Amino acid sequence: MLLALEGVVAGYRQPVTAPVSLVLAAGEVLGLRGPNGGGKSTLLRAIAGQAPLFAGRITRAPGISIALQQQHPVRLAEMPLSVADYLALQSVPLAGLPPRLAALARARLDTLSGGQFQLLCLWAVLASAADVVILDEPTNNLDPAGVDLLVGWLQQRPAARGLLVVSHEADFLAQVCTRELVLPVATEAA
Repeated sequence: MLLALEGVVAGYRQPVTAPVSLVLAAGEVLGLRGPNGGGKSTLLRAIAGQAPLFAGRITRAPGISIALQQQHPVRLAEMPLSVADYLALQSVPLAGLPPRLAALARARLDTLSGGQFQLLCLWAVLASAADVVILDEPTNNLDPAGVDLLVGWLQQRPAARGLLVVSHEADFLAQVCTRELVLPVATEAA
């Protein structure tokens, strides 16, 4: 077990998720689905320690590291960093960089298309040394070739790593996940 959630309710000023329980083991890719506004991104941020818990418990295996690729990665309007600089800041080597990204190694981040930047952010988190990788809507901005590339990366994942993937794309989840969980919907208090 890399990660376990027991009745976790997360939110910011107030709870936005229904109680969630799950276990993530090494080698698993767990797909999370649910309606828009159901708190999927908030749950992922709580797992990564970036959103408060209102109830429940998150148990992490001793010494594990978690990497979160957010649904909307932050990119400044004018960022004078190159792709190579960005990867160096993420402690990700250029060696092994897929050809589609290697061709952009000298390009500035602020000149990349949305899809190119999304692929770069995905590669950085997947090439990291994290034990648990969390991907929030990873196919956003990707063209079909980019989705195929991502599917290949996820299918070649390290056996010791666990992944949590949120997506509304059922076909994508079916291709990459070892199992899926439909998150419960929080009910509003009367």
